[in-house]
Amino acid sequence: MPNILWVDDEIHMLKGHLLFLEGKGYTFQTCNNGSDAIELFDNTAFDAVFLDENMPGLSGLEVLEEMKTIRPETPIVMITKSEEEQIMEMAIGSKIADYLIKPVNPNQVLLCLKKLLKGKELVSQKATRGYQQVFGKLTMEMQQLETWQEWSDFYRELLKWELELEKSAEEGLKSVLATQKSEANELFSRFISNHYERWFESNERPMLSHEVVGKIVGPKIRAGEKVFFVVVDNLRLDQWMVMKPMIAEDFNIKSEGIYSSILPSATQYARNALFAGMLPLDIKKKYPNYWKEEHEEGSLNEFEGELFEEQLKSLGLGSKNVKYTKVTNIRWANKFIANIHQNKEADVVALVYNFVDTLSHARTDVEVIRELASDDNAYRRVTATWFEGSPLRKALKWAAENGFKV
Repeated sequence: MPNILWVDDEIHMLKGHLLFLEGKGYTFQTCNNGSDAIELFDNTAFDAVFLDENMPGLSGLEVLEEMKTIRPETPIVMITKSEEEQIMEMAIGSKIADYLIKPVNPNQVLLCLKKLLKGKELVSQKATRGYQQVFGKLTMEMQQLETWQEWSDFYRELLKWELELEKSAEEGLKSVLATQKSEANELFSRFISNHYERWFESNERPMLSHEVVGKIVGPKIRAGEKVFFVVVDNLRLDQWMVMKPMIAEDFNIKSEGIYSSILPSATQYARNALFAGMLPLDIKKKYPNYWKEEHEEGSLNEFEGELFEEQLKSLGLGSKNVKYTKVTNIRWANKFIANIHQNKEADVVALVYNFVDTLSHARTDVEVIRELASDDNAYRRVTATWFEGSPLRKALKWAAENGFKV
């Protein structure tokens, strides 16, 4: 049974609360002052602590500080009559698990305990039940998908459950989802084989690599907005989904969409097409000096910046002040951040960031990375950890602070 410490100088008035909670499967030890509470906490392992903020002698905040020094991982809930903002901020700054205003009722405390001690288990159970309920529906849907949009929506749904089941302890269900995803990949490959060539003869097609700038970036520039255009090479949708909450801390995400890479999706073809606004064969014909074959020396994307400027000219945006940078390693990333202020007067900043692509290749080539990113879940965690403190995130924050649309 979970063992809880409740510290309150009026603990005798809370007997009804304690009886109710003991009936729900919790055991309690109590103290009516801070000094005794600290001593008891030092000698006993508690699953959680309820701590009154306003007590004679040591205050709740002082007790909180001592307890966090002794055992920082134990969740502590501050209970107070005060609604003063300063006290709330001090408590939150001390990493309390929750904050309750007196008078508290027993059900409020019960909910708090469930959230603290059973939260992960309850989330896991809900995710498990949810996927079990939709498994059959997803299996049937997968056989009936006929358009790019239907496949895009279905893939988002699969990813949603993949991320949800990360919270589940049911390894068997994760294996079932992995099989379902593998089947979907096979069917999607057939869909692409059957439809890709037809897309170039029809308007009923997804947005392709060479159309992104013309359809998404160009209109914003034409409207007079400063644009920070970021291309994270080889970024998958599931990686974007774990990065998105961090991006949302600094941005209002107004739109989100998926486009289809042209084939081959290799950098030489897809990324050159993105920056040129035309298909690879057309690039080679119109700009032979900007096109390199695989057997030639140098970067196959050496002239992206020039192709981007040519595309903007073709869109009637040739007068804009354009800056292009490609970041291939941490040295270049740090250099870009150190000099980022030089882009302040630009109308358009185009930034190609190669880390995720480098990481994806390292998953197969480097044993340490292979172990760190051994499956999709681990790969997403590595991506999220990288992005949290990356120069790229700093660049995005700078763009937001300087009036750019990203």
